[in-house]
Amino acid sequence: MVKKKGKPTRGVLRQNKAELKAEHARYFASEDLDFFIEHYWTVRWDLRNKDPYLAETLPYPSIHIVFDKGDSKIYGITKGRFSYLLEGKGSVFGIKFRPGAFYPFFKKHVSLLTGKTLGIDQVFNVNVSQLEIEIFETEEDDDRIPIVESWLKNHIPEKDPNIPYINSIIDKIKEDREVRSVDQIVKLFSIGKRSLQRLFQEYVGVSPKWVIQRYRLHEVAEKIEKSEKVNFAELALDLGYYDQAHFIKDFKNTIGLGPLEYLKTTK
Repeated sequence: MVKKKGKPTRGVLRQNKAELKAEHARYFASEDLDFFIEHYWTVRWDLRNKDPYLAETLPYPSIHIVFDKGDSKIYGITKGRFSYLLEGKGSVFGIKFRPGAFYPFFKKHVSLLTGKTLGIDQVFNVNVSQLEIEIFETEEDDDRIPIVESWLKNHIPEKDPNIPYINSIIDKIKEDREVRSVDQIVKLFSIGKRSLQRLFQEYVGVSPKWVIQRYRLHEVAEKIEKSEKVNFAELALDLGYYDQAHFIKDFKNTIGLGPLEYLKTTK
């Protein structure tokens, strides 16, 4: 039986607006695949006779396989924001791999995928068009997930012990907002800095510093969306920035707008 997961609380930009434009759902993977798959996700929209909507997210440090009619792909980590134009009526179905967990399938440094997309059949022996037909001939997620899992189970690699180790590090970064530097991770996990960086480049596709900054920016975006007024100088210091200007520069480089301009777009 398919088990539903709660809605995303971070990562979706302008979340309140996004929820009005499309239906988001997430589901746990079966026990056989849970080691590798964080969850499945779907987005459905019906904007017929309505203006298109540009949905944007701040991606997590994960690889996704996204099934989209005629355009299904493997997505490496996007360092900036990820955008997708919703128009007409449609849906997409995604597989979110746990950080580092795509490496055993790919069998190459995952950093080769960062900022790029790849055809699914470049990694898996599969007729993508036929798989798309099977997935999209039903509207029900309860029917789509078994189709995807049946395919994935034919490709399960051996469990790599580096994956739970990497996820324990990333979980610490995600849950402990006091973690603001790579040096803290080095001390907490008793690992050499260079070894940590090599591990992340090979398995995750981005540096540990990028992961720390991304999760802290998730917190910033969430605070901005939930507040009418934000003390950006105080927020910058709270996030470990030495000055407000550096924080604003990082935010703008990632989101595309300064914090104050972004605040205005969320209301």
